[in-house]
Amino acid sequence: MAAFTLADANDKIARTLVNGYKKIEDGAVNGYKAIETGVVEGFAAVCDTFVRHFFTHEGETVEQAKERLQQNAAAHAPNARR
Repeated sequence: MAAFTLADANDKIARTLVNGYKKIEDGAVNGYKAIETGVVEGFAAVCDTFVRHFFTHEGETVEQAKERLQQNAAAHAPNARR
């Protein structure tokens, strides 16, 4: 017959606490990632809509307009090589 000792009880409590904290940690990290993904996707949608309404030329896609704007900005940067 095995004796139930204080050390066994402490080990059981420690495992339970570690598992509980791990679940809390996973929940917090997953919640943060969900919020981060939503914010990034929302920003991209707003950015694409803005570019589509104000910067696209006729027949040009949003991606083409973004690339044209990026090239234009690089050409006019203060330290750009000419």
